[in-house]
Amino acid sequence: PGQGGMAIRDHPPMHRRDRMEIILERDGGACVWCGRRFEGLVAATTEHVVPRIKGGPRWLENEVAACRRCNGQRGHRTLGDWLDECERRGWEPRRDVIVRSLETLRAAIAIRGGQRRARRYLDSQLRRLRR
Repeated sequence: PGQGGMAIRDHPPMHRRDRMEIILERDGGACVWCGRRFEGLVAATTEHVVPRIKGGPRWLENEVAACRRCNGQRGHRTLGDWLDECERRGWEPRRDVIVRSLETLRAAIAIRGGQRRARRYLDSQLRRLRR
């Protein structure tokens, strides 16, 4: 198994609900950015750690759970920039979950190959977040 107890392999196509269940089990039941629990009116969405626009794959290793508000407000900001913004707002973002996701994604890319566009972004964000 890979980091976080998840095996790094290609997953068969899954329904969105099944993907979210796996992500919530792995990362916990709160938004990775603001910490709000997913209950009542706070719905969970999947957030791509390496954005699709930066070449991020549609793999579980590239997804974390975020509330709709945070997912929408992050927009195209880098992980480091959005983490800084969340902290300025007085939130407690889960840096450990983000870093673990990047490391797991890096390992998955090493095994599966490809994802050239995502690698530079991934590496630059890992360097920044590990400081």
